[in-house]
Amino acid sequence: MKLNVKALALTTGLLWGGAMFVTGLANLIWSTYAVKFLEVIASVYPGYHANGTFIDLIVGTLYALIDGAVVGLIFGWLYNVLLTKKELPAA
Repeated sequence: MKLNVKALALTTGLLWGGAMFVTGLANLIWSTYAVKFLEVIASVYPGYHANGTFIDLIVGTLYALIDGAVVGLIFGWLYNVLLTKKELPAA
């Protein structure tokens, strides 16, 4: 069974973007929440700084949406390629 690559990309983008949004929002409310995690993410996403500001929340969420979608797209495509190579022709 092949994966719907577009649906997987959208799903993973929304999940990772949502996770970043919720984590960043919690950090805005409680300034000590997930500081180390956000610092690690800041080291990966250029332009995102773990300062605990609303702008950082938006920038991090946008990066995560795109990053998650790209990872889902690559995963789904690779899965489908490997699946078709493994299938044997009908006799």
